[in-house]
Amino acid sequence: MSINVEKIRNDFPILSQKIYGKPLIYFDNGATTQKPLCVLETEKRLYSEINANIHRGVHFLSQKSTELYEESRNFIKNWLNAKFSHEIIFTKGTTEGINLVAASFGEKFINEGDEILITEMEHHSNIVPWQILCERKKAILKVLPFDENGELCLEKLSELLNSKTRLVSFTQISNSLGTINPVKKIIQEIRKFSTEIVVLVDGAQAVSHFKIDVQELDCDFYVFSGHKIYAPTGIGVLYGKEKWLDAMPPYQGGGDMIKTVSFSKTVYADLPFKFEAGTPNFIGAITLKTSLNYLNDLGIENIASYENDLLKYSLSKLNLFSELRLIGNAKNRSSIISFILNKIHPYDTGMILDKMGIAVRTGTHCTEPVMQHFKITGTIRASLSFYNTESEVDVLISGIQKVIKMFSVND
Repeated sequence: MSINVEKIRNDFPILSQKIYGKPLIYFDNGATTQKPLCVLETEKRLYSEINANIHRGVHFLSQKSTELYEESRNFIKNWLNAKFSHEIIFTKGTTEGINLVAASFGEKFINEGDEILITEMEHHSNIVPWQILCERKKAILKVLPFDENGELCLEKLSELLNSKTRLVSFTQISNSLGTINPVKKIIQEIRKFSTEIVVLVDGAQAVSHFKIDVQELDCDFYVFSGHKIYAPTGIGVLYGKEKWLDAMPPYQGGGDMIKTVSFSKTVYADLPFKFEAGTPNFIGAITLKTSLNYLNDLGIENIASYENDLLKYSLSKLNLFSELRLIGNAKNRSSIISFILNKIHPYDTGMILDKMGIAVRTGTHCTEPVMQHFKITGTIRASLSFYNTESEVDVLISGIQKVIKMFSVND
């Protein structure tokens, strides 16, 4: 089965609008993806027909809402190939998932002098929580560097691991370089060194591009966001191995995460509810299942193949510009392209492209250490999806030509 792009584009009503009189060309999928009609309709139907708080009601709407919420959890368990459904924790997104682990796992298992290892290409959400934890616990944060192509220096991994290493956290796909890291290989190397080291994988940029099997990867934690996989904002998933989630203290206190409460003692609920305090985003959790089913219907392998072809086409066009420098040239990469144009500021480029109806991301992409590595202030990032086309890439190329011409006149 191949991707029928024109048919798919009809599923995304936002793509049919015009910006400044120009057809919208949306190349900011790394920041957030657009939502298909089935997701929009599911969300509307849930609010219109089934909206009621979960778990605590005996009436019909509450029971139905609870049933759909737990069905979604079980669906995601199978989608990630987790061992148990209670290993699936609903969160607000990737950032909250990482913060939950840093706060909860860190509180119990990280001690003074322990070491946490991340990489140089991490998003701020996979840097700052560990810095906060290290400051609080007097632990040490270490960093695995990457080379000029944007590939991790894996030969240095064994040098950075030692008896004090307690946790390693890294991204599956770099949001600013497009690099696809060899997650399974990295985890195998870590396990060879020590089976006691805990591994968290940031899958925010990966889940929309290929199939994830957490048991095959053998990661201890895996996090992702719904809004980057064609689902609503404000919903995400933390997968955690049962043994760690059982041992970790709650991240937040409140309703639904307790068995009993008295002024003398509180007994916490079993997994997964121990980590889902308060009213969760049950509408988002249920709708997440709809978005994942949409991808299943298209076929994740078909999506990956189409996006890879579109990436190759885009790179072949971009590489024709002598004024353009790609930031990130990994051999194994996703459909995320970052670049700069000589001395033209990325914001200037982004603003001109915007007037042409082209949405790209400009700036540091919440990866300031990556920009510091390349000694630049930011990049222009075009992140592609299966609803993008070669003709849209051609318009981007024309836009870049216009930017270069405008600034060459002003020189």
